[in-house]
Amino acid sequence: MGQSKPIGLKWRSSTLFIVSTVGIGLFTDLFLYGLVVPILPFILQDRVDLPPDQIQSHVSGLLAAYAGASVLFSPPAGIIADKLPTRQLPFLVGLTALLLATLLLFLGQNVAVLTVARVLQGISAAVVWTIGLALVLDTVGPGNLGKTIGSIFGFISIGELAAPVLGGVVYKQSGYAGVFGLGFAILAIDFIMRILIIEKKTAARYNYNEEGEESNGHTSEEQDGDAEDGHEDSEEDPLIRKEEGAYKIPEGQPKWIRSFPILYCLSNPRLLTALLLAFVQATLLATFDATVPTLAEELFGFDSLKAGLLFIALVLPYLVLGPVAGWAVDRYGAKPAAVIGFGYLVPVLVLLRLVRAGGKTQIIIYCALLALCGLGMAVIGSPSIVEASYVVRMYDKANADFFGKQGPYAQLYGINSMVFSLGLTAGPLVSGSLKDAVGYGNMNIVVAALCLVTAVLSFIYVGGKPNILRKKQR
Repeated sequence: MGQSKPIGLKWRSSTLFIVSTVGIGLFTDLFLYGLVVPILPFILQDRVDLPPDQIQSHVSGLLAAYAGASVLFSPPAGIIADKLPTRQLPFLVGLTALLLATLLLFLGQNVAVLTVARVLQGISAAVVWTIGLALVLDTVGPGNLGKTIGSIFGFISIGELAAPVLGGVVYKQSGYAGVFGLGFAILAIDFIMRILIIEKKTAARYNYNEEGEESNGHTSEEQDGDAEDGHEDSEEDPLIRKEEGAYKIPEGQPKWIRSFPILYCLSNPRLLTALLLAFVQATLLATFDATVPTLAEELFGFDSLKAGLLFIALVLPYLVLGPVAGWAVDRYGAKPAAVIGFGYLVPVLVLLRLVRAGGKTQIIIYCALLALCGLGMAVIGSPSIVEASYVVRMYDKANADFFGKQGPYAQLYGINSMVFSLGLTAGPLVSGSLKDAVGYGNMNIVVAALCLVTAVLSFIYVGGKPNILRKKQR
């Protein structure tokens, strides 16, 4: 209380700067992942001197090392983060792992070193996504989570989809030095922002309050959002007040539940469905990543650069509509967006089978269909995080002493990161196998069926059972 205020406390603890820092952190993770992927075969060929028939298997192994590390380390990252007083320290640790991973990839001369680098990259992803999303919730509050996540996901999708193309182009022009020079430059920006960040609760210790800001670290505007997110507190919502007993955790839980209390919450079908939304969303993103370039080459004879430009049609609607869709989730709840978004994607994905080999007309048709897919991806970007956060928030409110001072939110985002990573892993494997076995059109029918099942489950469980099902139970 008596300490002097840090320089720039106001802007360093502002919502805009904190959210921007998280966005840059997630962007850096996805960008560096995508930047390195297209040059892995050349690293294995030029530095490790692997024979051509072994390169594909080792590339797949290095990709699996990243995904496996991300899956395994996401839950522990959540547990540790919820026990630490601030989010900044683990956020910086994640960046340190990413810096070391990038350095090892730049200098590595054998498969073992490259594997360690990819594992460190996966660990960094687990930490950054887990801590980053928890920090966003700490900063903006649940009432503004949807539009914030929508904006962030729209921004980072550019890095995810454009980085492989950029990596290939830079490598062709400047070699390894150019690719990794670009990577280290982005890491430097990310590092500076993470060092400068001051969390809301830390700023409050200096008796600092912006105009309209409350002592809990959220602005009055953000708190107003809590009442408009479609999930009012139990004291104000008769339905939640009637059912709040469902969120009460009985005493005498086993030690493994007390050590990782989010596991008890996973018995709630609403939370499980929310995690399913994250898995399917990641699967769809990875499916586009895996199939758009190969299809563009097969049908239109595109090289990697032209194939990468096709992603603009997919990303642009995502970038523009993401914040609007997120605001709608905050205002009307997660159910409408989840049901409409996944339901809308069903016919659009089926229509992708109309694309044929050809010239300008077919390319325009494909771009138009990808843009329609981008609209759907924007709509489904926020419901998972918002719904999962709401369910866990209700458990936290009903069992204040069970989850500890920080609550179980980092644990939740650790689970979410794990599920999302599984989706990113399953997407290319399943879609690639289906594309080879039954063709691109039939592959999209299978993916559309997955979206249909997800839409139905969202209608039943997301936001609670709809009135029509409640009446039937009576």
